[in-house]
Amino acid sequence: MPESLVHFITHYGYFAIFGLVFLQEIGIPNPVANELVLLFAGSLAYAGTLSFTGVFLSAILGDIIGTGLLYWVFYRFGNRVFEKKPKWIPISRETIERLGERVRLHGGWGVFVGRLLPFVRGYASVAAGLFRIKPKTFFIAVLSSALLWTGGYVILGSIFGKYWINIAQTSGGIQKIFGRAILITVVILASRSIINKRGNKKIVVSQ
Repeated sequence: MPESLVHFITHYGYFAIFGLVFLQEIGIPNPVANELVLLFAGSLAYAGTLSFTGVFLSAILGDIIGTGLLYWVFYRFGNRVFEKKPKWIPISRETIERLGERVRLHGGWGVFVGRLLPFVRGYASVAAGLFRIKPKTFFIAVLSSALLWTGGYVILGSIFGKYWINIAQTSGGIQKIFGRAILITVVILASRSIINKRGNKKIVVSQ
């Protein structure tokens, strides 16, 4: 992690955390992955440099407001944006539409799952806006995913704060482990949902 970025986060604290997460969510890449920023921010909470509550809320707000802005832009101006697609959208309209069909089919659940998948997170918000998923449904899904994903990295950073140097050097491994844990959680929740639905259908039929 660049020394200048470490100094920036340490010096500007909650504002820096919010800003870096926000910029990443609206599509402006950071010098390092957001996951590494969140791990480091969590370690600052462990060290007592910043409060855990402040770090957690700053990261969550940056996530929700950033992706919410992206959603709103495509909710209001999606078709116009794609008529003259800017270079900063590194994905075709066809790909967004395919993702959008899944989001529209599964509603809030589709947004929630999309927001937990690396490289798909931002596009899930774009697709939700383009296909005009209801704001309330979108907000609930985004809040849930932010608490699990963004908040999860902050918590990991605070738990392993004293091992920050090793975490910084092996962040790719940490990201893969946490990502797999998230994926397993989603699969379990989806399986339970399917089982419950089938169980309810059987009850209705038997009645």
